[in-house]
Amino acid sequence: MPDYRALEQQIQQMLGSTRRPVAVAYLDAAPAGVAKFEGSEPSSCSFWRLAANGRAFYTVPADHFNCPVGGYTHNTLTPERMPELTQVLNLMTGIGYIRMEEIPGVFQLPVGPKAVVYAPLGDTPVPPSAVLASGRPGRVMMLAEAANRAGAMSSLPLLGRPTCMALPAAIAQGAVTSAGCIGNRVYTDIGEDELYVVLRGTDLERIAAEIATIQSANQTLTAYHLDRRQTLTTS
Repeated sequence: MPDYRALEQQIQQMLGSTRRPVAVAYLDAAPAGVAKFEGSEPSSCSFWRLAANGRAFYTVPADHFNCPVGGYTHNTLTPERMPELTQVLNLMTGIGYIRMEEIPGVFQLPVGPKAVVYAPLGDTPVPPSAVLASGRPGRVMMLAEAANRAGAMSSLPLLGRPTCMALPAAIAQGAVTSAGCIGNRVYTDIGEDELYVVLRGTDLERIAAEIATIQSANQTLTAYHLDRRQTLTTS
C-alpha cells in the first residue's frame, strides 16, 4: 500500500490544520481486523469527527439510519426508512432551506456499501475510496491547485448542502471542494472559517507529488503580486 502516514503529513501540512484528514472506504463486506463501531451517532458525518480525532473503525448501514440525508447519499436507505427522508425534506423545504427540484442533483453512491471504514488517513487499514479534509480557504485553494496540476480535479463547482454528497461526487469525478452545510458543522465541529476538500483515494499519490511545486509557486507569486501591488498602486 502507499505510505498513507506520509501522505497524511503532506496534506495536513498543506492545509495547516491540526485536524487529521479522514480516509473513508466503501466495502462489500466487513473488513477483517478492524473494530466495528459500537454506539450511536446522529449523522453519517459524525463518523468523520471520530476518525479525525484518531479512531479507526467500520460501520454497517444501520449505523447511518439516524441520518436520512446521509442514508440517501450513501444509498443505504431501506424502504421502511424512506418516510423519514421525506419528513426531513419537508422540514427543509418548508423553512426555505432547499427546493425539492434540487434533490435530483444531489450526488449518491451508485451502490450502497455493506460496510464503511473510517480512519485517520495515516492509520487507514484499507485503501480509501475517498479522503476528506478541511482547512481555511487559502489552504484549500492550494490543495485544489495540486489536484488540478495532477489531473485529478473535477470540473464541479464548489459544492454545498448536503456536505456528505462530496464523497460520492469525488469518487465519481475527482477532487471536489465543499462549503459544507450547517448540519455537518454542528456534528463535526469544523469552524465557520473552514471549507472541505475531498480527494479520490486512487489519486492521492499523484496529488501529493504536486504539493511541493504548488507551495513553491504560491510563495513566488505572493512576492510577485506584493511587489506589483506596491509598484502599481497610486490611489
